[in-house]
Amino acid sequence: MRDAGAVSEGKPSVKRAEALNLRVQEVAAPILQSHGLELVEAVCVGQGPRTVIRVFIDKPGGISLTDCEQAHRSLSPALDVIDPFPHAYTLEISSPGLDRPLRSAQDYRRLIGQPITLKLRQPIQAQWRLEGTVLDVDDRAVTLSVPQKKTAETMRIEFDHIALARRKIEFSK
Repeated sequence: MRDAGAVSEGKPSVKRAEALNLRVQEVAAPILQSHGLELVEAVCVGQGPRTVIRVFIDKPGGISLTDCEQAHRSLSPALDVIDPFPHAYTLEISSPGLDRPLRSAQDYRRLIGQPITLKLRQPIQAQWRLEGTVLDVDDRAVTLSVPQKKTAETMRIEFDHIALARRKIEFSK
């Protein structure tokens, strides 16, 4: 009989992996905040000595190499204290990228005045996808200005109705 936290076929259980990700996030978030950085996501991948802890950070105006170095110097000793693995691991710090999925109200707030694309869980006005400019954000929804043929329509879309959202990347010529 195995317990829920046991290793199965050389791979950690899903519950154990989720708990580990949460523990890393709990440790990382306040340290990053003290440097003016936001924790976007922390995930642990791989197994054994090939385990990698990936920490994605952001801040208004974007992340620099110096921000990543500072975060690494601050997080590495803190993670050594909680000792998440009985073996060596690699810590990676990076920006989540311009086209990352929007997950929190804060992600949407950061893009007020900018275009985004939405993939919906159910169609609105027979459309599964919407593009629009973020006008406002609250804890439950995003308000967009969605271009129509000759005008723009203001639409409030609740986060529960959004399957995937991303910043719309526009390249100038």
